[in-house]
Amino acid sequence: MTNSFTCPICASSHYKLYLKLIDHNITKEEFEIIQCESCLLLQTHPIPKNLDRYYESNQYISHADKPTTLIDKVYFKARDYTMTWKEKLITRSKPLNKTILDYGCGTGIFLKHCADKHWNITGVEPSEQARAIAITNTKASIQPNIISIPQPHFEVITLWHVLEHLRDLNQTLTSLTQKLSKTGTMFIAVPNYKSQDAEFYANFWAAYDVPRHLWHFSKTTMQQLLKQHRLKTTEIIPMKLDAYYVSMLSEKYKHNDHQTLRTLLPAIAIATRSNIMAKRTGEYSSLIYVIRHETA
Repeated sequence: MTNSFTCPICASSHYKLYLKLIDHNITKEEFEIIQCESCLLLQTHPIPKNLDRYYESNQYISHADKPTTLIDKVYFKARDYTMTWKEKLITRSKPLNKTILDYGCGTGIFLKHCADKHWNITGVEPSEQARAIAITNTKASIQPNIISIPQPHFEVITLWHVLEHLRDLNQTLTSLTQKLSKTGTMFIAVPNYKSQDAEFYANFWAAYDVPRHLWHFSKTTMQQLLKQHRLKTTEIIPMKLDAYYVSMLSEKYKHNDHQTLRTLLPAIAIATRSNIMAKRTGEYSSLIYVIRHETA
């Protein structure tokens, strides 16, 4: 079918229906995911004009401060572990200096961890509420958009599950590429709809998270998008713990928001199977793309 949307990767306007699902997290409204018939990028349809109201919930974990449910507690335990893992990962890129921009930094938890490791930190967070918390947490420069950042270049730029939320992929990537030093490294983490847990849960797969997730990537579409910005992927790294968190949420959605041991055990089984299968296919639930300038 043809609609008013233009694919940000290949500029095609021809799409087909991929999936129908609801906003399990907050509103229970129905949305579609449509697929570009040319490059196969998935897009949420329709994209609401007022996206902010779909983030206005204490349940929205990325801006939560204290765990209240079993899934929240698992998330926070995993987050504590991954903060250290992520910082070691960016250090492994051997930056010439320890300047980092975290785009979509939320409440600044990762930046605070980096500051404790002697990084020179800067953040971008459009949510006024989350930004205020991030400033308190980090005592650093947290801006509402990238235009407000005076520093010309960074050795490391990170987007941890942020790219899928952005209305204008190309404009944002252009701005970030201009902020990345010639020797710098960008780390972009996104869900992977080609994973086995995505296939199993289908319209209950929590990482679709419509309508907050506007785009849904495969390895192919991610690398096509990056290539048109003259960025090369030097490494793709799995986020194996994500399969467990996403599967726990997906089981919760399947069972009308009920969480019991009966929903926890299948989630662990599905996540484990997804990770085992991904050892052969590379299709993990979430992937980190390690990116440099093509000319670097």
